Amino acid sequence: MIMHSIDKIYTKCPMYGWPRMTAQLRREGQIVNHKKVYRLMKIMGIEAIFPKRNLSKPGIGHLIYPYLLSNITASRPNHVWGVDITYVRLRKDWLYLVAILDWHSRYIVAWELSDSLNIWFCLEVLKKALTIGIPEIHNSDQGSQFTSDEYLRMLKAHPTIRISMDHKGRAFDNIFTERLWRTVKYEEVYLKDYQSPREAEQSLKDYITFYNNERLHQSLNYQTPSEIYFGKGVIKSIS
Repeated sequence: MIMHSIDKIYTKCPMYGWPRMTAQLRREGQIVNHKKVYRLMKIMGIEAIFPKRNLSKPGIGHLIYPYLLSNITASRPNHVWGVDITYVRLRKDWLYLVAILDWHSRYIVAWELSDSLNIWFCLEVLKKALTIGIPEIHNSDQGSQFTSDEYLRMLKAHPTIRISMDHKGRAFDNIFTERLWRTVKYEEVYLKDYQSPREAEQSLKDYITFYNNERLHQSLNYQTPSEIYFGKGVIKSIS
C-alpha cells in the first residue's frame, strides 16, 4: 500500500515533500505520479517539515502560547510533558495515535487511539495523564486539538501548569516526542500487519508496556522510563 510506504519514508525523512517523496517511491519500485503522492500526503495530514508534522491543524483564531523550552532541560519527572499525534497504519485503513511523554524519563504517561482527528481522544489522553501526575510545563503544537477551549480548560484547571506551544513549522521544538514516534514505528508498527483497530490497540498496548517498563534506554544509563519516572532509578552520565 502506497500510504504505508509514504509513512515509512516520512518517518525516516520528514523533510521530504511530495516531489522527493515521489522520487523515493519510484526508486523503491512504486509506480506512482506526483499528483497521487500529493493527494495521499494531504489525506494523511503530513507535509515536508522545516521540519514539522501537520496532523494537528491550527484552529481559526486560536490562542497561541509562547514556546517556553528554548533554554530549559527537563531535569526531573513531570518537569516537561510533550504531546503529539502520529499516523498508525492498518492493512486496509489507518488510525491516529496520541501520546503524552515525560521528557525527563521518556515515560509514556498516557496514550489513546482514534479513527479520526477529533479532539475527544486528545481530551481523554490528557484526562488519563493528569490522574498520574501534574506537569510543570505542558508542550504541544498549535493544532486545533491542543488549542481547543476544552483542552486548554482542562490544563488551566491546574494553576501550576505552564502552557507551552511549538513555534509554527518547528518539529524539533518537540524533539523527544518525535524520537518516540520513530522508535514506536520501527520497533512495533512496521513489524506488524494490523488487521483491525482492536488488534492494533492490543499490540500497541503490549509494546508501550514493554517500552515503559522493560526497554533499556542508553540515554537513561540503561534504565527503563518507569524506573526514572517513579523514582527507582537515577540518570547518570555515560562515559
